Order: sequence, then C-alpha cells, then structure tokens
Amino acid sequence: MKNLKFLLPIVALTLLLGTACDNDDDSSQDNFIPARDRAEENIDSTLEVERYLTTHFYNYEEFENPPAGFDFKIRFDTINDANADKIPLIQHPNIYSKMVQDRVNEDVSYKLYYLKVIEGSGDQPSFPDIVRINYEGTYVVDEEGINGNKLFDSSVTPIQFDLTSIVNGLQDALIEFKAATGFISNDDGTVSYEGFGVGAVFMQSGLGYYVNPPPGSAVAIPVYSQLIFTFQLFETEIGDQDGDGVPSVLEDVNGNGLEEDDDTDSDNRSNYVDPDDDGDGRPTEDEIEINEDGTITFPDTDGDGVVDYLDSDS
Repeated sequence: MKNLKFLLPIVALTLLLGTACDNDDDSSQDNFIPARDRAEENIDSTLEVERYLTTHFYNYEEFENPPAGFDFKIRFDTINDANADKIPLIQHPNIYSKMVQDRVNEDVSYKLYYLKVIEGSGDQPSFPDIVRINYEGTYVVDEEGINGNKLFDSSVTPIQFDLTSIVNGLQDALIEFKAATGFISNDDGTVSYEGFGVGAVFMQSGLGYYVNPPPGSAVAIPVYSQLIFTFQLFETEIGDQDGDGVPSVLEDVNGNGLEEDDDTDSDNRSNYVDPDDDGDGRPTEDEIEINEDGTITFPDTDGDGVVDYLDSDS
C-alpha cells in the first residue's frame, strides 16, 4: 500500500464530529419519540441493511489494481444493467459478520456486517482504546424507488476518537482492524501512514442513533436510520479513561467485551470511568503497583483471591 499524506489538525474534534459519533441511548429529549421494541426493530433494520448489501458493490477493482494517486477510500454504487457484472457486497469475500449484543436490551443481538478491504499491519485496538481515523458516515435511504445512502458527516484529516464515546456499531467494527505500522513526518507538515486498515461497517439503528440522532449534525438524520461508516484506521493507543493506571480493557471484569456493564462497587459508575473501583475510599492507583518496565502488579493483601483494587475489605 502506498503512503497517504495528511496535515494533522491542531484541534482533534469539532462540535459536529464530537456529536455525530456519540453512543446511542434512549434518553429523553424535548421532541422525544417513544422507542419501538428493540427486538422488532432489529428484524426490520437487518432486512434493510441486507437489501443494501444485495443491491450495492464497492470499488474493489481499484483496490486490486490501485490507479495513480488512489486515496484508498471505499466508494459504493448501485448495481444496475450497466454494471450487472459487479459483485454485490453481500457476496464479496471481504464481507464479514459477527453477532453483537445490544447495549440497552441484553436479550437482543445484531448481525453486524463489516467490510474488511485491508486488515492493516500494525496494532489492533481493543474496545475501550483511543484511535485516529479518517471516516465518512452515511445513512441508508430505503424508500420506494430509492435505495442508496446519504452523507451526514466526514473527516477531512485524521481525527482522534475514544472508542467508548462513538456509536456502538463503529466501535464493534474498528476492533476487527489494525492500525498503520507507522508514520513519517514530512517536511511540508504532512504525515504519511503505511500499512493502515481500510474498511466499512453497516449497522442497524440499534447500534447507531436509534431515536436520538445527533442534533448538531449538518444533515438531519431520520430516527431508526441504518448507518454506514467507511474508515481508514491509522493509530491506536491503550485507553485508560479514568486515569487510574489500569488499562480500561482490563476493567472488563466479566470479560464480555463491553465496557459499560462492569461496576464492582455498584455506584452506577462503570469501572473504566471509576477511579475507586471497589469504593473503599482508596483510589485504585494506590492499590496497584506499576513496575519500571510498565507492567502492572495487582496485590492481593488479604489473600482472598480478589485483588486489592476490586476488594473493598482488603
């Protein structure tokens, strides 16, 4: 893969980018719309996503034989009589799927489709890590006589995101890719990346905005919209959202790959954002030992099999 050059922004996030990738929840708004049953909506949403995958293809030929100056961006088009020989997304060997749990109703799971055009050759992020990506967000338009997608947000230069603060479907897809092997700072102020991941994700509304599309978006996104994000993954770093010295991926105590549902001291603050995980009044950072080589030792002072930072009576 050839280098891609970017001028990195001084400010990592604008208001639009910060709101356009917020996690979905069912919180109330002034124009609140009662939410549909999430299991029933999942059925309809999945059918709509699969219709799109059946009727569209991506520019796979450009990736197979990159033309001069190719930007390694994914582009979609509708299959019609003029290009009937193109491979539909749903049949392409680079399309994958996995089951993903709903964050609101644990009894609902989604079949999340993602397109792995280039896996990447660098480090692979975990679900609570920090990444730098280029992206484009669209929503599916599936009406009578129309089957396509409409742009609502995109980045001009690579943007840094906390994976715990973006829509769940994009978070669930990015962890299947790897970042660049490195970058070079050029004399003209640009940065060149090599070996980065390139992909797309096609998500049901329950993994996107559901009934709460971001109010700051330049384009009004309808409720229950199925979303598509294309992206290039350039950098990843370990997340420690509460700054307690424990990487957030290790605060997933139940090991289910979700950061929201681990709350050791039941104080309604998930462990990954709780600087005192066991609620004993001693900060977590004082109950662990960070060694000179960067590794972490987790003492168990009372020998009860529960490490101190998760043990309120240690």
